[in-house]
Amino acid sequence: SYLEQRLARKVELVQRGSYREITEMLLDGRCDAAWICGFPYVRFREVFRLVAVPLFEGKPLYRSYLIVPASDTATHSILDLRGKVFAFSDPDSNSGYLYPNFVLRRSGERSEAFFRRSFFTWAHRKVVDAVSASLAHGGAVDGYVWETLRVSSGALTAGTRVAHKSPEFGHPPIVASALAAPETVEALRGVLTGMNRDPDGRALLARLNLDGFAPGNDQLFDSIEKMWRVVQPV
Repeated sequence: SYLEQRLARKVELVQRGSYREITEMLLDGRCDAAWICGFPYVRFREVFRLVAVPLFEGKPLYRSYLIVPASDTATHSILDLRGKVFAFSDPDSNSGYLYPNFVLRRSGERSEAFFRRSFFTWAHRKVVDAVSASLAHGGAVDGYVWETLRVSSGALTAGTRVAHKSPEFGHPPIVASALAAPETVEALRGVLTGMNRDPDGRALLARLNLDGFAPGNDQLFDSIEKMWRVVQPV
């Protein structure tokens, strides 16, 4: 793989079905580094180390999208979906759970009572699937994922309409476990931030629909932490 070649060491790539599983692997050292959401990062930023932040459309930022079926031309806010069925991506997702719940809470609402029913799809793509198929009247999705699917799977996103875009947040980062060797973390950061200067790296970035990786600034994620403080149970 690209990482194995540039790091000159064996790299095992693992995938799990939820952010929580990946977070637990980072916490107990079963995984050295991972691409996670900004929400679990701010919850564990005292122990996770920021490695790099993706650059999307030239910035280390992204948005949460509220999507609805393409046939719905009336919805412009999550507040227009009272009594409807709503799809969240993952309970540890900023764009797919925290931000929409923050908007509701700020308006004095709670998702459990506001929607007739809500459910988790456990993947942003599956939120798009659910809304496109009208299994949900609306859903919350990572804007970077939606825009990338629009390029690679236009027929899928064509069944949806973006009804609202959130303010910009720090893009889901690459983070390292506190138990990972410092030299491993530095080597990984070097490879990621150098990808856009390498022909093979640029080809991989194009597949990811990214412009590159930046070392990142921890303050990028402060607004996510502020929302968490509003939404988290007392």
